[in-house]
Amino acid sequence: MNKDEIITFFERDLNRLTAELELYKKEENMWLTEKHISNSAGNLTLHIIGNLHTFIGKEIGKTNYVRNRPLEFNQKNVSRLVLIESIKNTLKMIKKALSPLSEEDLKKDYTLLKFSKTESVEYLLVHLTTHLTYHLGQINYHRRLIDK
Repeated sequence: MNKDEIITFFERDLNRLTAELELYKKEENMWLTEKHISNSAGNLTLHIIGNLHTFIGKEIGKTNYVRNRPLEFNQKNVSRLVLIESIKNTLKMIKKALSPLSEEDLKKDYTLLKFSKTESVEYLLVHLTTHLTYHLGQINYHRRLIDK
């Protein structure tokens, strides 16, 4: 897989994330949880953004991003517009961080030990796309369950 294909997956799914947030009839419903649903769509969105800024922005793009993972799951009532703007900025960051990478760069070891063994940059990026898609599905289900 090359970097342009990987960027395309991030772009597709971050745009889908924006569309999901826009589909909520009531903005406040993005922050609701019920019974066995422990994470709201808003918190999952903050988590996706934090995850991508950490593992792509900070480590590959050399941004100065400082993650506050607990806040991703505890912060509430961020406006839909702020979340959508943050998603757009995340996509810009991804494009900027990944565009200069060569095929050789993708094959290099990723700088952090995130998995049980050292993996390539390419492996990490594919993992991050599937992580995004997993949470995107949760958000879609949350919206259809909560926002009736």
